Amino acid sequence: MDKNMNRRDFIKAGGMSTLAVTLGSTGLFTLGGKQTAFAKSSIASTAGYGPLVKDPGGILDLPKGFQYRIISEEGGKLSDGRPIPAMFDGMAAFPGKQNSTVLIRNHELSGNTSYPVEGKNPYNKNETGGTTALVVGPNRELEDEYITSAGTIRNCAGGATPWGTWLTCEETLNRGHGYVFEVDPDDPEGNISKTPIRDMGAFSHEATATDPETGIVYLTEDSSPSFFYRFIPNDRSQKVGALQKGGTLQAAALEESSSTSAGNFDSGQNFSIVWKDVDPEKPSDDAIAKDCIQFSRLEGAYFAGGVFWFDDTSAGDKNLGRVYRYIPATNTLELFYESTDSNDLEMPDNICITPWGDLWIAEDGGGVDRIVGLTPEGEAYTFAENRLNNSELAGPTFSTNGQTFFVNIQSPGITFAIWGPFARKNSGRQRQMGHAAPPAAYAPQVDDKLVEFAERKGMSTLEAAAFHRHGMPIL
Repeated sequence: MDKNMNRRDFIKAGGMSTLAVTLGSTGLFTLGGKQTAFAKSSIASTAGYGPLVKDPGGILDLPKGFQYRIISEEGGKLSDGRPIPAMFDGMAAFPGKQNSTVLIRNHELSGNTSYPVEGKNPYNKNETGGTTALVVGPNRELEDEYITSAGTIRNCAGGATPWGTWLTCEETLNRGHGYVFEVDPDDPEGNISKTPIRDMGAFSHEATATDPETGIVYLTEDSSPSFFYRFIPNDRSQKVGALQKGGTLQAAALEESSSTSAGNFDSGQNFSIVWKDVDPEKPSDDAIAKDCIQFSRLEGAYFAGGVFWFDDTSAGDKNLGRVYRYIPATNTLELFYESTDSNDLEMPDNICITPWGDLWIAEDGGGVDRIVGLTPEGEAYTFAENRLNNSELAGPTFSTNGQTFFVNIQSPGITFAIWGPFARKNSGRQRQMGHAAPPAAYAPQVDDKLVEFAERKGMSTLEAAAFHRHGMPIL
């Protein structure tokens, strides 16, 4: 696609189907038994699932062949009659009984609100944030919806653990808050859900992701400046409650550089990093004092294929956002992508790796927000666009069978189940995404020394660059 073309202008010829709407190959949609023609774009995308077509309901545009069902809305009723809380945010999917999917969903609430999390066993009875669970059957119908934790502040994002729990993060600096809590969907509002993991730090948390090989938890901070942390648990058994046994909190610093600002990074450039212990009661202050890397404002996080992905929502020369990846095996940090055009990507927030290996990003740009995909080949595409309002999309996650995509509109809170001709699971492509070169427009220049090395070793410059990027010395 021409990089100068306005992506949003041509994508807006898109479409989708609601619960009662199905798109077919005829260029017609069915609504209430009637068929109506819709406009089709003549421009085909080379990545993703093609151009979007307009949602007749005016809510969510999707590519042809996909459809959605609204499974939850704020202000409705939970299964026990309590109100469905507002401000839907981060989310993860877990396998449930009889081929169901269990979603754990954050509610970014603080202070007075019309639809608080009304918990029966809250951490702080005066606070309105928390988490809920949704049990979705294999037919994508909602079977149950209930509160899983309560009494917290601004539950923004978090992350799933390999042992089947959700780490919900408080994005606040309020005294007595700013912690990570573990939520067990099988023990809703249990005591563990109101036990802060204090050694994970008291700061304005955003997201977490756990390395299943080591049990180390990586964390992002939504503040300015913000820091990239990791938590090394004392108990690495990867069981419910093990994180509450404490551990060591560390922040990332550059190994061989006097600079502490990530703003000096170039796309495709990689850095060896060192980890410095920080005081969990004042980690941000400690990270500044110890010259750790300062980011603009970190947001989403995801671990897949041996790689930890995270984004910086307002970083870059045009403040449109950056995507980073950290590779624990080589202890290297790399700027993978920087947006230079709001039509490509604007203010990345929650992220996930799809079952087939693409990186999907929810935007929080304050305008028309989308789900944007990046492929291992470096192409960007749009999968979904919020047509309802200017509220952010949040909580992108896939069912464990890879056949249903779940996502939220934050306000008014709406949770969608989306399905259609998704690509099959592909763990190899997930690993490819983790080790792919950055998109060509953002890739580093290959110097003469690397070209000479490649020729001498009988490999392509891309192969040599890949080896060099992941720690192989170029002699």
